[in-house]
Amino acid sequence: MRRFNSLTEVRNELTAGTTTCRQLVEYYLDNIQQKSHLNAFLEVWPDEALAQADAVDAKLAAGTAGKLAGMVIGLKDVLAYKDHALQSSSHILDGFKSLYTGSAVQRLLDEDAIFIGRQNCDEFAMGASNETSYFGPVRNEIDPERVSGGSSGGSAVAVQADLCLASIGSDTGGSVRQPAAFCGIVGFKPTYSRISRYGLIAYASSFDQIGTLTRSVDDAALLLEVMAGADDFDSTASQQPVPPYSELLTPAPHYRIGYIRDTMERPGLNPEIKQAVEGVLDTLREQGHVVDAVDFPYLDFIVPSYYILTTAEASSNLSRFDGVKYGYRAPDATDLESLYKKTRAQGFGPEVQRRILLGTFVLSADYYDAYYTKAQKVRRLIKEKTDELLRQYDFLVLPTTPTTAFRIGENQKDPLAMYLADIFTVQASLAGVPAISVPAGTDSAGLPIGVQMLSGAFREEHLLAFAKSVTETLTPAM
Repeated sequence: MRRFNSLTEVRNELTAGTTTCRQLVEYYLDNIQQKSHLNAFLEVWPDEALAQADAVDAKLAAGTAGKLAGMVIGLKDVLAYKDHALQSSSHILDGFKSLYTGSAVQRLLDEDAIFIGRQNCDEFAMGASNETSYFGPVRNEIDPERVSGGSSGGSAVAVQADLCLASIGSDTGGSVRQPAAFCGIVGFKPTYSRISRYGLIAYASSFDQIGTLTRSVDDAALLLEVMAGADDFDSTASQQPVPPYSELLTPAPHYRIGYIRDTMERPGLNPEIKQAVEGVLDTLREQGHVVDAVDFPYLDFIVPSYYILTTAEASSNLSRFDGVKYGYRAPDATDLESLYKKTRAQGFGPEVQRRILLGTFVLSADYYDAYYTKAQKVRRLIKEKTDELLRQYDFLVLPTTPTTAFRIGENQKDPLAMYLADIFTVQASLAGVPAISVPAGTDSAGLPIGVQMLSGAFREEHLLAFAKSVTETLTPAM
């Protein structure tokens, strides 16, 4: 069976009778087994996926199938799916099974998506390389000695390596877009609140957003259309109506596009990535779009404010994992205090412990105003300036990452270098606006390069249409 790049291609063959959902699932299960060395999946559900496939085949024959019939999906290990293991790739949630299904996951099921398994990620979605997982790193299919990106690394590699058609991940500061860039696929983060977070294990609640990893913008639009919308279980979910995103992918003839001058002049930016992004901008100019350099004076404050705020929220959110109610419990505890200390020391990995400690520090009485309050003020400035630029321009275009996929172990001893890998993705997260990364060719080593686009809040239909036109322009050169 050939590799499919979109659900449209799958549905064409299903309609023609040249394949079935069962055959699709069997194909992906075989690929997962053959490429198990990539460590993309923590758990595969073969019997359940085949049963779902048979049910969807019957619906297709009866003409009652949902929008996602034929789409085989993997779920990042932070999404609740009733009676299935849910660990956030952490030792501290050993043996835990979800008691309910999250809203986004249920909406996918309701439209006949087929779930094939649970995917590896950085522990509690904290990481930019998928090296912090308790279950070991995910390996990039192009070069298994290189990282997949993170935290949704398993989700990205599963799509890259043709282990499923699409993956559902989460994006707190770039955790969908950065691995998508490293793996040469499409990574999309919608506006904060566009998709309900009910059923998503919390890392930083004011940043977390469910996102998609696909091989086409069309599939990203369709998945958003299915998952988005108000939810009685999440008071932060937007009440705004959900447009038919998959039907609104025709771009306007001309756009005003800005690119942040400082992002292209960063000393740490790989020259080949700079060249690729400049090539995209030149092409857009040739197509008649207005393309201007813009100033964003807060670039150096993005990463510090992001890590202060997210670690503070993580310190609060992860306090519930204490060995008392569920998951791992330290076997050598002697009293309640030692149970807490030993369980958390043994159950959390070094990176999660580092972020909890940092978050607890910035929330402490002596340092709250010096760090946390100040970071909130900086976040407001970043959001206001980003919104101002996105009122002047339809889109902002910038690199997704400063480098291509680095070698496994290369940055593990330097947390600051790892955190700076997020420098181009966290702006959209701090501002709460939608962003998408699409493939923009490869470097001289054959490693994928991603280009990122931002739009104003709740303007996903415009962003997706623009992203699709860009991918169609770039495809012949790739």
